Amino acid sequence: MRYILRRLGFYAVAAWASITLNFFLPRLMPGDPASAIFARFQGQMTPEALDALRKAFGLTDEPLIKQYITYLSHALRGDFGISIAYFPAPVTSVISTGLLWTLLLAGVATIISFGVGSLLGVTAAWRRGGRLDTLLPPALMFIYSFPYFWLAMLALFLFSFQLGWFPLRHAYSDALAPGPNFTFVGSILYHLVLPAGPILLVTVGGWMLGMRNTMIATNAEDYIVMAEAKGLGTNRIRTNYAARNALLPSVTAFGMSLGFLVGGALLTEVVFAYPGIGYTLLSAVQNLDYPLMQGIFLTITTFVLIANFLVDIVYVRLDPRVRVS
Repeated sequence: MRYILRRLGFYAVAAWASITLNFFLPRLMPGDPASAIFARFQGQMTPEALDALRKAFGLTDEPLIKQYITYLSHALRGDFGISIAYFPAPVTSVISTGLLWTLLLAGVATIISFGVGSLLGVTAAWRRGGRLDTLLPPALMFIYSFPYFWLAMLALFLFSFQLGWFPLRHAYSDALAPGPNFTFVGSILYHLVLPAGPILLVTVGGWMLGMRNTMIATNAEDYIVMAEAKGLGTNRIRTNYAARNALLPSVTAFGMSLGFLVGGALLTEVVFAYPGIGYTLLSAVQNLDYPLMQGIFLTITTFVLIANFLVDIVYVRLDPRVRVS
């Protein structure tokens, strides 16, 4: 418990630092963000109306420390202002909608690739030199060398444009109204196959190779030799002794990937016009939507911190030595 509380305090300080940087960086940039945002309205709105809009978006001329205190209090309440690109929707509403689609797309692909890759890595290392260990790692690493967005464009051209097997864009059919029914869920899954496929193919090789190499090193440890000398079953040695210890580095990498998946699927979302957080970020940049950009950056940072904290909790379960550290 002391270890968990210590880590929680560390992540709380990191969260405060990210909020502070998120506030100061745009204000330290050359130029006036407010003028850039509202330049499109010049000649169309009166100065009084522009001043009212500046205040509505929090772009005031108050002292910096007062702006920081106001921003910090609003951030702790989850209030990041009004989106300019999606006016008059609040930033939190825009982010929550895109976040759900990104978690569905990148989350499903990451979890499946981690599970499949780790299982293949354990099997290949346990049967080192076998057919699986000989053929599969080179093939998967060859695929791993391709950028996933390039595979996404190739898949879009081949399976959507040429063959017409999958839809070209979006997360579900435009002819359907969102709702808890099998037709809508089926449309979501149907639209999910092609965007998630390239991410899954590219990442599964990395998980397999990492798990295989760690598993090979673990198989040579003294406690594995002792377990074999005691006559324990093969499945028990492989699962409870070798795989459990070899999984620790992969758990760290998995936690980091879960944190970065919020923004990591940006290019795939752009290729398929998938309405996730990455596609939303592109729209925010194109429209100079500073409140939305700040909210998205802080959301990505928060997910990285939460993912790492969850990894620390899992570590306590997998490795009892951490509990006394």
